[in-house]
Amino acid sequence: MKLTKYFSKFELGLWSSSILLITLFYFIFDRSGVLTLIASLIGATSLIFCAKGNPFGQLLMVIFSVIYAIISLSFAYYGEMLTYLGMTCPMAVFALISWLRNPYNGNKSEVKVNIIGRMEVVFMLILSAIVTLIFYFILKFFNTANLLPSTLSVTTSFIAVYLSFRRSPYFALAYAANDVVLIFLWVMAALHDPSYISVVVCFFTFLINDLYGFISWKRMERRQKS
Repeated sequence: MKLTKYFSKFELGLWSSSILLITLFYFIFDRSGVLTLIASLIGATSLIFCAKGNPFGQLLMVIFSVIYAIISLSFAYYGEMLTYLGMTCPMAVFALISWLRNPYNGNKSEVKVNIIGRMEVVFMLILSAIVTLIFYFILKFFNTANLLPSTLSVTTSFIAVYLSFRRSPYFALAYAANDVVLIFLWVMAALHDPSYISVVVCFFTFLINDLYGFISWKRMERRQKS
């Protein structure tokens, strides 16, 4: 696959600028936490593939989840660690399988967009509420830093991974909402340790990429319908 043909000029520009911004802020504020840089670069690359509906993006998301969980543990963000290891990572595996099993017209590099009904949305929200309640008490038990936003991160993460598994375009918007929560969480961490500014920048780039991902998936949906 030639990336210059597979991705549009805008997508290549978005990916390269994300990589550049992440790397720049890493060398300015961090330098020591190499895992942060690795996770950020993998995450940014994952998002640009996911925006194309390519299962390879979900594979990279599995790797990102494991590394990000380790980073979260370093600042006692047990909510993030448990969420990514116990939920995001396994769900990314299920999403990967789902995307591989549902190619669009036999094209393994593009998943078939799925539309979920109202009853499933209700089911998802009820399930999200249950998961959130369970995680709230778990996180409280572990004295998780910034408990309420950490719990909110669980909610947005669960909705995002559920919609990813179901191949709904709205998974990208859910991830964007999660990015906003994570930006707040890591800003709080950066107030204690400036090296975490690089993580803040990472999730800011993720936010931009996820918003584009939603636009890209809606285009895919219209094209596939036609």
